[in-house]
Amino acid sequence: MAQKSSFPAWVYDNSPIPDPLGQGERAVQFLRALQHPKSKAPGKAFTLYPWQERIIRAIYGPRDADGDRIVTRVFFYIPRGNRKTTLSAALALLHLIGPEKVPGGEIVFAAGDKRQASIAFKEAREMVALDRRLMKATKIINQRNAAREIESLIRGYKSKLEVVSSDGSRQNGTTPSFVLADEIHAWQEAAGAEMWEVLESGISKGRNGLMVTATTAGRGATGFAADQYTYARDVATGKVVDPSLLPILFEMQEGDDWTDEQVWHRCNPGLADGFQDLKDLRNKARRALNLPAAGYAFQQYHLNRWMGNSRDPLFDLAVYDARCFPSELDKNGKPDESELEQLPAYIGVDLSQTGDLSSVSIAFRHDDGQITLRNRCFVPAADLKAKGDKDRAPYQEWADAGLIEVCPAGIIDEKQVEDYIRELCGHYNVQEIAVDPHLANKLMQNLADDALPVFQHPQSVMQMSRAIGELVKAVNGDLIRHDGDPVVRSHFNNVAVSTNPQSGLVRMHKQRSNGRIDAAVASAMAVSRARIAHEQGGLYSRDDIFDLLKAA
Repeated sequence: MAQKSSFPAWVYDNSPIPDPLGQGERAVQFLRALQHPKSKAPGKAFTLYPWQERIIRAIYGPRDADGDRIVTRVFFYIPRGNRKTTLSAALALLHLIGPEKVPGGEIVFAAGDKRQASIAFKEAREMVALDRRLMKATKIINQRNAAREIESLIRGYKSKLEVVSSDGSRQNGTTPSFVLADEIHAWQEAAGAEMWEVLESGISKGRNGLMVTATTAGRGATGFAADQYTYARDVATGKVVDPSLLPILFEMQEGDDWTDEQVWHRCNPGLADGFQDLKDLRNKARRALNLPAAGYAFQQYHLNRWMGNSRDPLFDLAVYDARCFPSELDKNGKPDESELEQLPAYIGVDLSQTGDLSSVSIAFRHDDGQITLRNRCFVPAADLKAKGDKDRAPYQEWADAGLIEVCPAGIIDEKQVEDYIRELCGHYNVQEIAVDPHLANKLMQNLADDALPVFQHPQSVMQMSRAIGELVKAVNGDLIRHDGDPVVRSHFNNVAVSTNPQSGLVRMHKQRSNGRIDAAVASAMAVSRARIAHEQGGLYSRDDIFDLLKAA
């Protein structure tokens, strides 16, 4: 069964929203009575658009048998430029001086840093400053390097709105009645998680408190922000039943085409109201078509796609996936790759230490410049399941399918790797074996002793930067042919890139600490040699070939 969409269709379907006590209507009327400095309405009246009004009614209308608000948590997940902070600031005033106020109420604007928190505070302060009645009912404290507060002067209430940032410990003991948790994807993990826990536990102490999380998509599969998003999505899709949480998720759905403008409109409810510049979005999307990192950024910030990887991806995996060409089977039911035997082949070796993975990639260059890529990873047999759990990789399943080589000992067997390389050389037209000499002096010497074409390929930043560039051009340029090996794809998916701003050199990194990229490193070495050596004539074209082999 297909998973239910997380899209909040109720925002648009005009379905009835219960409001037995009229609190939803009172909230709507209060917000409409506010003023906003950027409003184009007469008298700078706060404009509440239909989709925003539906959200307000869904939060404040439904009540339980005791008259308490059913919704105590809101996850307002929406792309940049849809004025979520403005709406959230208006809600804070609703709880400070509006019909949702309570005696001694504590309204908290929380963000990863004071600058971000002050953005919502500024919105609330400016709305108060525009209305003479609200100015009489409040006291604004706006100190640049100290407290930023709005105090209610309404007799019998003494409520206060304050700004806090990532020092969660200073919030211990508070009992907030309303919390705006702004852009939690940008909160520092440790301090942010602590502040979140303190505020959430604090709001649970009082009756009928409300915690609104207003955020754009973030990155990373783990951490408190990712956990909050995942839980909200589970509620939105019906996987989890929790009436106390209202998930409002404007995001890409599985299978959406990020270049489709209908998807843009669905993810950005304010686009139809002129909140964003459609021409600007079109220009950004056009530029992102040939830049994978820019494409992912467009999806994250403008289409609210939560990126499971924590850094900018290097490869366009949609392009990579489309280039899967499984081999036909021979009469014995095995992949028939006889056509590859005549093609020039280039091997890349990423030899590891101790219990890490090693990888051997082989790149076959076709006459038209396309490259067929194959790979084999070597994994220590010791505690294979635990290692797979740690790396989030099904090593046992891959081993059973013959997709990886298992080394019997608890470490990589270098002789087993060497034998595999020799097997490739005996079967294919291998032109070069690119090896990093740092960990493979013995392996290189053994191969060179038998006149096999070893090529020293140090994994220095300068050397690997060019290799990475060649691999990116091949993958993202529709030049790679592969057989759908899930091991290689997972390693490609784990790769992030960083660029030195001074030198322009690029480096591969793991998206997460336990994500393996060995096959990507070996592939960069093999593919780059297939492209570069071809242009240079290859190792065998050199007169000093035997001297090079001896030097290795």
